[in-house]
Amino acid sequence: MNEKNIPPANAVGAKTKWLLISGTALFAVLAGMLGWLYFDPLAGSAEGTSDPARIDWMFIDAGDADLVIAGRKVYEANCASCHGFGLEGQPDWRQRGPDGVLPAPPHNETGHTWHHHDALLFDIVKLGGQALMPQGVTSGMPAYGDVLNDREIESSLAYIKSRWPGKIRRQQEMRTDKSR
Repeated sequence: MNEKNIPPANAVGAKTKWLLISGTALFAVLAGMLGWLYFDPLAGSAEGTSDPARIDWMFIDAGDADLVIAGRKVYEANCASCHGFGLEGQPDWRQRGPDGVLPAPPHNETGHTWHHHDALLFDIVKLGGQALMPQGVTSGMPAYGDVLNDREIESSLAYIKSRWPGKIRRQQEMRTDKSR
């Protein structure tokens, strides 16, 4: 056998190179598509959307002092007349009125607000309680999407959360984390 006809041990044929390059390119395209589906770049903005599923990323920071200060003003101007200046809610908030509607619940630790994740709380304020209730259940919570902008809604919720005891706030943050 002639030594000139034996390819070197590390030589790669043109067909093999083509398969490696096209396989790598195909893998990169598929990985990019899967990444785009998983990390949808459009899901990062709640502005102008009424689709509750579009803001499941939301985390409202009750430790942001500027947000909480702004939120107190928003809350007192728009929420306190029903939910109370001390977040105490209306009396007998668990008993339906004659019209079948529950009174405004407290937003302090005695209520159920902290049982919900941030995106749901945001949606309830923006879209109104009725938009998220099961059929046959009536909510008296009006929609504030035409009254408050998204940042004002976020700030009012930051104010509410800032008033909860640390243990309650941590439990609600865990619910928010699990909702993502």
